[in-house]
Amino acid sequence: MVTGRTMMTPFILCALISAISALVSLGFSIAAQRTATGAARTMALYACARSLALFVASVVPFLSGSVGWLLAVAWSMIIVQALDAIVGMTIKDKVKTFGPATTALLNLAAVIWLLQST
Repeated sequence: MVTGRTMMTPFILCALISAISALVSLGFSIAAQRTATGAARTMALYACARSLALFVASVVPFLSGSVGWLLAVAWSMIIVQALDAIVGMTIKDKVKTFGPATTALLNLAAVIWLLQST
């Protein structure tokens, strides 16, 4: 649980970055499932289901104040965004490389700040 004023800012910042990251991932997966057809649509629907689960999980720290839950969600989103950056590099798309990479690094910095505050 979040206790003390010194913990509030790192917790809220980490929770916000994680939730925004999860929401952006959900948005991209929804857009993909709306435009894809056939097997690609099926894969997009699976991605959408997982993205929705991560977004719901990212809301829990705001309701519970659980640092442990937040760390689990934040690390999950760091991994997701880092892998998305690798996909972006693979398809040679700078926006899809640097956007997720920046998000992953911001979230990592927020996790480090949160851990130093506990």
